[in-house]
Amino acid sequence: MRSPRRCSRNGCPRQAVATLTYVYNDSTAVVGPLAAFAEPHTYDLCEPHARSLTAPRGWELVRHDGEFAPPPPTTDDLVALAEAVREAARPTPRLDDFPEQPSGHQTGRRGHLRVIPPSH
Repeated sequence: MRSPRRCSRNGCPRQAVATLTYVYNDSTAVVGPLAAFAEPHTYDLCEPHARSLTAPRGWELVRHDGEFAPPPPTTDDLVALAEAVREAARPTPRLDDFPEQPSGHQTGRRGHLRVIPPSH
């Protein structure tokens, strides 16, 4: 499952709710709602960091006036969670579940691996 995006500030464990972008040509920093996808040269911020951010001297800061809310889970997240739960609930075959071969070796499938008896 995809984990929620975290704040880009060092050591901050909070979930991101805003995205910071820079418009270098205009010397402007923009803090807006969380972008749909993480992009290079943007920074995801939690609400406290989005609210307290200041721009460098000579720069203009444009900040979203509304509430910063965490994004709702996407269907991709829900499908991934359901698949993870199904995978965790599957019984794991034990090696002794496979029939015993006359040579004393066991063969069979275990996940994506196959146990092959050694050739004599």
